[in-house]
Amino acid sequence: MAVALIVAAGRGERLGSDRPKTLVHVGGRPMLEWSVEVLGAVCDQVVVALPPGVVAPAGTLGVVGGAERSLSVRSALRAASGDPVLVHDAARPLVTVELAQACLDALDARDLDAAVAAAAVTDTIKEAGADQVVSRTLDRSRLWAIQTPQAFRREALERALAQPDDVVATATDDAALVEALGGRVGIVEAPRENLKVTTRLDLQVAELLLRKRGQSPDSHGAKKGTDP
Repeated sequence: MAVALIVAAGRGERLGSDRPKTLVHVGGRPMLEWSVEVLGAVCDQVVVALPPGVVAPAGTLGVVGGAERSLSVRSALRAASGDPVLVHDAARPLVTVELAQACLDALDARDLDAAVAAAAVTDTIKEAGADQVVSRTLDRSRLWAIQTPQAFRREALERALAQPDDVVATATDDAALVEALGGRVGIVEAPRENLKVTTRLDLQVAELLLRKRGQSPDSHGAKKGTDP
């Protein structure tokens, strides 16, 4: 039984909002609802890590998120009962059923501990020191910009999140914690459109892309038995 963990505890300051980021509307509905709808279509259970006092969407189980992202994932995992586990940032409202399912399928098809959505890097990437002087140019043909969703075998994710709090808290990506313990992590190619909404510009781009898809609260197709 697959379970989805949605991280939705982030604040909305960089969006210029006094509300939690994932309650900001995009495409005519709270940002969080897009992810709940998609992941609810491929997983049997959806657990959402939320800011204190925020009510979980209908059909999901809510938990209070931690101060850092991976601590929120840890809290959500403790409340979940399924395996495999699909972790997703609610700040990526353009996730699709196809991408989420591809990550889950890759675990068995490629004998992986984790399968992560990622887009090939198209910009040239240079490494520089604190003085902003370039030290080297990286080979972009080997670089991927990591996204979510990320699928995990439950045992691998539990071991990764059982590391000390200071290790878990500094991780911006749960797959990195699995890698650090020698886990086998694979890439699932994803579209660049699966962007993370962080700034007002990101929000505007997401709005345009959702309109281009022709998605709306009435046409997106909510999972049977849940509110649109």
